[in-house]
Amino acid sequence: MYIVVIGGGRVGYYLAKGLLSEGHEVVLIEKEASICEAINEELGSIALRGDGCEASVLSEAGIQRANMLVAVTGEDEDNLVACQVSKYKFNVPRTIARIRNPQNEALFKMLGIDVTISSTNVILEHIEEEVPTHSLTHLLSIEEGGQEIVEIKLPPESSTVGKAIRELAIPVESKLTLIIREDGKSLVPTSTTILHAGDRIIALTTHTNEVALRDALIGG
Repeated sequence: MYIVVIGGGRVGYYLAKGLLSEGHEVVLIEKEASICEAINEELGSIALRGDGCEASVLSEAGIQRANMLVAVTGEDEDNLVACQVSKYKFNVPRTIARIRNPQNEALFKMLGIDVTISSTNVILEHIEEEVPTHSLTHLLSIEEGGQEIVEIKLPPESSTVGKAIRELAIPVESKLTLIIREDGKSLVPTSTTILHAGDRIIALTTHTNEVALRDALIGG
């Protein structure tokens, strides 16, 4: 894919480096000349000096043919503008924005950003995985249709352990896509699949159905 990265800080640098190693074509846009020079010296001529919020700079970077734009500057406002200009002026199919303030996440989604990544929320969710009272983890938000991919872990005391999926009141708009057992083996669930203690269930659902899905799976 051809991917444009906005922001040449640590996140942008390592992201560009990783994408290049996977064979993707990458252009990184960064305001600071010294950062551009350092990146170009190490990774090749991939860094373009300029403001990723400006249409002229994005156009110079070839945004018209980009498959994806990823904005990872340290400023939420810049990331939002870069994504919106790319999506609505240049019709970039996919935009991803880094968010430093979790309170901005809802606004970004409302304004059409496809994927938002909040390091604060990621850390909180990893902490919640270790806390027994928290059994649902958000893996990915999908702007189209307001859908989400979540992981729900079945505690040993769950009343659904030993039951078949067909016995559970799974919300209509939710779909179980994968079960990962405690021994690391995985399977695609069917109506006859029996739930085991410690199962990690990956599901596609909507924000409004999260609680109902969790309750159906862990016997809330």
